Amino acid sequence: MDPNPTNFPILSYVMAKLPSIKRSFSNAAAAAAFDVENPQSPPSKPEEPHFELTEKMPHLNNPKLISAMRRAVSDVAETRSALKALGTRPDHEAVDMARFKLSELSAQSSTVSDELNDNFKMYKAVISLDEMHDAYEKMLGEAERKLERIYEATVAGEGEDVEEEEKEEGENADEAEEMNEKVARTLKETESGKGIEKVDLSESKLRALPEAFGRLASVIVLNLSHNQLEAIPDSVTGLENLEELYLSSNILESLPDAIGLLFKLKILDVSGNKLIALPDSISHCRLLIELDASFNKLTYLPTNIGFELVNLKRLSIQYNKIRSLPLSIGGMKSLKLLDVHFNELHSLPHSVGKLINLEILNLSNNFSDLTELPANISALISLKELDLSNNQIHTLPFTFGQLFNLTKLNLDHNPLRIPPEEVVNKGVESIKLYMAKRRDEILMEEERKAAHETSEQTQASLLTRSTSWLNNLVSNVSGYLGGSSKSNSNSNYLNQQL
Repeated sequence: MDPNPTNFPILSYVMAKLPSIKRSFSNAAAAAAFDVENPQSPPSKPEEPHFELTEKMPHLNNPKLISAMRRAVSDVAETRSALKALGTRPDHEAVDMARFKLSELSAQSSTVSDELNDNFKMYKAVISLDEMHDAYEKMLGEAERKLERIYEATVAGEGEDVEEEEKEEGENADEAEEMNEKVARTLKETESGKGIEKVDLSESKLRALPEAFGRLASVIVLNLSHNQLEAIPDSVTGLENLEELYLSSNILESLPDAIGLLFKLKILDVSGNKLIALPDSISHCRLLIELDASFNKLTYLPTNIGFELVNLKRLSIQYNKIRSLPLSIGGMKSLKLLDVHFNELHSLPHSVGKLINLEILNLSNNFSDLTELPANISALISLKELDLSNNQIHTLPFTFGQLFNLTKLNLDHNPLRIPPEEVVNKGVESIKLYMAKRRDEILMEEERKAAHETSEQTQASLLTRSTSWLNNLVSNVSGYLGGSSKSNSNSNYLNQQL
């Protein structure tokens, strides 16, 4: 939970210099159990920054500066201590399950048993812990930027109380940003009653978006790309007619849950930010046709995203850290392009075979993580382009030859054994032909084995029936011979017949 020295070098440096807490004991027994001569080894210190920070920022040796920085991050230290006591962050699947169970319990009668009440508290605690960790991560980013501004103010020598100047500087900067000429002009035109449908504020050096932007109800296209936006206000829900939203190349770490209320949204571009996750509410934007979340820090997609975004045609999530796709991905029946290159994919879910309209699939550069493809990839009947380069795939599935519409295939830099290299070098048609023949051979071999097994079962059945018939015959003959001395009338009758 300590700040990563690579991502937060100044914060890591300052927190490492915070005074340690003296050892205290809750009771006499605990104090007696503590061995002064052989104390337990102290916990390992946070990892030092990967470069000598004081050489790059020599003013960090200033005691007054360090003191001001310590005061500035005291809330971070307190939160870190609290989270260490509560435990590590639960994974997103556990949080999703807790939310689902919580909604089930909330829908039940108000008169619940003590057991259900305990479960309610447990699920609530999981969600609360996740929210606390999420808030802590945002706090780290804000603290690092605060320390940077404190240091810059000290270097500039603009005053004794660097912390107060940092606050004033931030407030003045925010006011100046909100009074950006383009923003002011746009809001003024709206207030005059002029219906604006397209607003382009790209490359305007915006660091914040005024809450008043929520009044632009007539806007259909909003371009806020290539700015310095750190957050999107919840008032964005007032853009009730918005169809296209461009937020690329900012410094967003999260999107508001309110974005799920943009029911008319068709295009959303949030590429080139610092997003760790997409909000679950994004699934409510059911008219989305294009979603670009590339060049972020995503590790997963919302669990139900595929069940809701059934109209999505283009999904670009390249250059992230995604390890798996949700099972719901198969619900995106309209999807034509899926780009997942440069991630950490281990495999594809079996449901990917339901993407019958998919034309372009890029799975390249997942390197050592991606080792195989599902057999039902042949169900992608519309697939035209497939990039599998720079992975660890050894064998293509035997159904691969059924991708009849495939015209472009890249298998470079894979340790392929099947098909062999000489076949791969001849191109996609040769590969499909080879795999089709291999499939036929496998099916013929399976049929031969099945026929052989059936024949053996038939012979065994005949032998069993013959043995049973002979046993019955012997039993009847034995019964006749054994019963001849017991019944004279039967014997006379048989003698007459003979």
